[in-house]
Amino acid sequence: MSIFTPTNQIRLTNVAVVRMKKGGKRFEIACYKNKVMSWRTGAEKDLDEVLQTNSVFINVSKGQTAKKEDLIKAFGTDDLTEICTQILAKGELQVSDKERQSQLETTFRDIATIVAEKCVNPETKRPYTVSLIERAMKDIHYSIKPNKSSKQQALEVIRQLTETMQIQRAHMRLRLVLPAKEAKRLKEKLKPLMQVVESEDFDEELEMVCLVDPGCYREIDELIRCETKGRGSLEVLSLKDVEEGDEKL
Repeated sequence: MSIFTPTNQIRLTNVAVVRMKKGGKRFEIACYKNKVMSWRTGAEKDLDEVLQTNSVFINVSKGQTAKKEDLIKAFGTDDLTEICTQILAKGELQVSDKERQSQLETTFRDIATIVAEKCVNPETKRPYTVSLIERAMKDIHYSIKPNKSSKQQALEVIRQLTETMQIQRAHMRLRLVLPAKEAKRLKEKLKPLMQVVESEDFDEELEMVCLVDPGCYREIDELIRCETKGRGSLEVLSLKDVEEGDEKL
């Protein structure tokens, strides 16, 4: 969407409008698309990266800015940065039905992906697929909360799914055995996939016990099989529950 603002002759492109009604009047700010949610979830902290202009409008598409006296009456200040911050935090993001549906579908998939990466079936000790988690979310009629991040909602989904299926948030405890020749090089590739290395023993081969997110299991398995040509091994030792205090995803 491209909006022409005749008051200052600035063409605002890729605009996301955030609207707020206060004191009986409508106020709007012009933001960059994709940045509003980043701001609300805390991923983006620089206001200048979110706002196209720090003007406050009564109608962005017509370029009509709000009067100073109306701002003071509604917000108790004429500090545009303060007012923009308030509107950004509490206002309603204006999107088309098609855009809204697309955003919901993307967020739904993101949440399911996070749940699949963090959880296992406690009976089989194996991760669930993303598509199975998506089906389970539909079965419990989970509805997306636009003002919450995918990670926050994933925790909520996990709690709800525990009531309807065998699912557990856990780290997998794995034992990896790597041939000496490939050990150093392979260890560096595996490091980013490990949460905690509990023990490490190097003799004729490297043996490691580590904790990983369930979603990394397949990648680790594939790496070891391909890089060692079947001479390395991977074993699931146990599942370690993620403590309540470790709820950070």
